[in-house]
Amino acid sequence: METLVWVVHVITAVVLIGLVLIQHGKGADMGAAFGTGSAGSLFGSSGSANFLSRSTAVAATVFFVTSLSLTYLYAHPSQDQGVMGKIDASKTAQPLAPAPALIDEPGSKSKEIPK
Repeated sequence: METLVWVVHVITAVVLIGLVLIQHGKGADMGAAFGTGSAGSLFGSSGSANFLSRSTAVAATVFFVTSLSLTYLYAHPSQDQGVMGKIDASKTAQPLAPAPALIDEPGSKSKEIPK
């Protein structure tokens, strides 16, 4: 599930970048507006949204939703650990051999301080 959300998130980010770069801003037509006598519509209403702006809004919404989904998935990790999580550890675990004791034998020089 997380991989699917990541794939959709990255694809949406690339599409959103492309859509923003394709559009031209409101200031792109300002120079032409003063020379053609249509200065009244320069700062007026922009009219209905075209296909690019609606597509950008949809891509931004999908990007926002996938961002929130990834945040939720990382804040609440699933308990599933894949194939190894299904193996019962108590049935397969071998008892460990006891570690050899470190006992000084009589006459050993391990406790002597070198001079």
